[in-house]
Amino acid sequence: MAALALTPAGIYVDATFGRGGHSRAIMAQLAANGRLFAVDRDPDAIAEGRDWAAIEPRLTLWHAAFSQLPALLTAAGFDQKINGLLLDLGVSSPQLDSAERGFSFMRDGPLDMRMDTTQGLTVADWLAGASADDIAVVLQTYGEERYARRIAQAIVQQRLIAPLTTTHALAALCERAVPRREPGQHPATRTFQALRIYLNRELDELRALLSSVTPVLAAGARVVVISFHSLEDRLVKQVFNAPSAAQAVPKKIPLTAAELQQRYPPSHWRPLGRAITAQPFEIAQNPRARSARLRVAEYQP
Repeated sequence: MAALALTPAGIYVDATFGRGGHSRAIMAQLAANGRLFAVDRDPDAIAEGRDWAAIEPRLTLWHAAFSQLPALLTAAGFDQKINGLLLDLGVSSPQLDSAERGFSFMRDGPLDMRMDTTQGLTVADWLAGASADDIAVVLQTYGEERYARRIAQAIVQQRLIAPLTTTHALAALCERAVPRREPGQHPATRTFQALRIYLNRELDELRALLSSVTPVLAAGARVVVISFHSLEDRLVKQVFNAPSAAQAVPKKIPLTAAELQQRYPPSHWRPLGRAITAQPFEIAQNPRARSARLRVAEYQP
C-alpha cells in the first residue's frame, strides 16, 4: 500500500478486486470522506464483495472489465479525479484453486478459463474449432512456447478422436507433445498461460486502460501495477518509460514543434524506481509471489 501514497481523503481504484484483500487494506486508511471504486469482471469476486459494498458507503463495486473504468466513472456522474490506481494482474488464488474455473492443470475440471463466466468462449470451445496454425501462433505469442507447433498439431489430432474438454486432458497432451521439459516447470504451463491470456484479451485490456485512464487521474496520482509474467511487465514498462520527443528523435532530423507533438506525444508518466520483486520471506509466505514484479508510476499532466 505504501506505493499508492494513500491519503485519508483520497479517491482510489482497485481495478482487480478479487476477494477484496487490497480493497480492505486501502479502505482501512481512508477517512469518512475518502472513496474507493473497485472493479472485477469475475462474477464470483463481485458476489464475494456485494455484502460489504452494501454496508460501506465509501465503496462502489462494479462488475466490468477494468478497461471500462473511465466510462464507468462518467456514467456514474463522478467528475472528481482519482488519486491512485492499483492493478494486480493475472489469475487470483481463488480462481486457481477452483477446479470448476479451469485455470489450473493441477486440478481436473472443465477447460473453461474465462475471467467472466457470463460471456465469451471457453478454452474448450475455442480449441474445438481453431486451426493448428492459429493455435500455434497463440501459444508462441502469449506463452512463448518453443514447442507451440508440436502442441498445436497434437491438439488437432486429438480432436479427431475426442474433444479436449478437461484441464487434465490438455495437460496430459502437453506432456506427451513436449520432448524436453524445463526444470521446475510443467510442460503445460506455457500453454495454459497463453490460452488464458488470449481468450480473456488480458494484454489488450491492460493496454486499453493505460492508454485511456489519464483523463480521470489527478496530478501526481500513483498507478501501481503488479504483474506475473514477462509479457505484462514488458507492456507496463514500455508505457511507463515511453521516451519523450527529445529522447526519441535524433537531433539531426529537422522537425517542427508541431510535428514532434504529432509523432511523439508527450509521456505523462514518471516511473518511480525500477521494478520491485518479492523478498524471500514473502515468497515463503506466498510461493505464487515468486514471479511478481511491481512497477509504480506517477501521473504528470
